[in-house]
Amino acid sequence: MPTLRNNDRAVRIVRPFRIVREVRVLSRGFYDRPTLQVAEELIGKVLVHRTREGLTSGVIVETEAYIGEDDPACHASFGRTKRNEPLFGPPGVAYVYLNYGVHYLVNAVTEADGYPGAVLIRALQPLDGIALMIRRRGGKGRAVDEHDLCRGPGNLARALGIGPRENRLDLTGGALTIEDRGIRLTDIARGPRVGIRVAMERPWRFFVEGHRSVSAHQRRA
Repeated sequence: MPTLRNNDRAVRIVRPFRIVREVRVLSRGFYDRPTLQVAEELIGKVLVHRTREGLTSGVIVETEAYIGEDDPACHASFGRTKRNEPLFGPPGVAYVYLNYGVHYLVNAVTEADGYPGAVLIRALQPLDGIALMIRRRGGKGRAVDEHDLCRGPGNLARALGIGPRENRLDLTGGALTIEDRGIRLTDIARGPRVGIRVAMERPWRFFVEGHRSVSAHQRRA
């Protein structure tokens, strides 16, 4: 099983991957496409957050798509509001919101400017800044399974220090970005979205099957 070196230790990746030397931040054109295509192709990309505390990052191993005003699970289904305005564009912007008053969730806005769509980042395989992630998750002084650090959208936002200040940030350059580091993951599965109460049957979730950082719900479509 291959390993990937990072600033803290060797991290085991559960699926074969390839790394190129050149690191490329995803362009706006990457996001200016159909949401389902972006959601699938974000698997294997790296979410990076740079803060005064340090840099943290992780490989995206689970995503969910939310598309248009006719998707009852999408915030845009309520019409355009001050809260959901980032969903309507431009693409390549972060949409961060508080979920049920408990956790912040981070999304990448997709589709053409003016059409609401976004990809929820649901889980990461931790890469850089693991010690900082552990402190943010309150795990200092006790054993922590690295795969638990960024399992679930609320956990990953807390581990990476993502909150309301990151809402509307440009993902194509700055403190919060998504990078292509040449990591290629296999066994990408597709299934129903989870953690919602409506339109649960739509197979708009993508994940690396069998990966320990992915949510427990791993049923294929």
